[in-house]
Amino acid sequence: MSTTQVLVLILVVIVLGVAGWFLFRHQRLRRRFGSEYEKVVAEHSGFLGAERELRERERRHGQLRLRELDPAAQQRYAQAWQDVQAQFVSDPAGAVVAGDELVTRLAAERGYPTENFDDQASYLSVEHARTLGHYRDAHEIYLRGQRGEADTEELRQAVVHYRALFAELLGTDPVPTPDHD
Repeated sequence: MSTTQVLVLILVVIVLGVAGWFLFRHQRLRRRFGSEYEKVVAEHSGFLGAERELRERERRHGQLRLRELDPAAQQRYAQAWQDVQAQFVSDPAGAVVAGDELVTRLAAERGYPTENFDDQASYLSVEHARTLGHYRDAHEIYLRGQRGEADTEELRQAVVHYRALFAELLGTDPVPTPDHD
């Protein structure tokens, strides 16, 4: 084997190694962020900028001091969620506002920044990508409701969407089913 052939072989191995590394990183981000990955790719007009953004989210998220809730706090939040659902019967728009506020309070107590929705969503996307779409949908309906543009069915959907992220943040189903012994 000539020196040129050896150099070409080494170059091919290096190129394949780098390509494999990029592919592994790409697949890891896709799995971790799910549909949020596609949303960020569309916002950044390509995967390189999107992946840079998602890695930055992971870095910022790593600096948070997240905490688990103690059982008493979980119970308090679960009861508050049941109150939101009960409020829906008489005041659907008010229940959506209360649901939004409750999710925000819960996220803050867990240690997530909650100053504005977009920042909050980016932090939540790192560990809660599976339910983040629900949160985005609920928030959009919330905003339309604030403008008087959401009907009762849409408001009901907002509560259902909020519940998905709420349950994940709470770490338990906020509306436990009764035990049948």
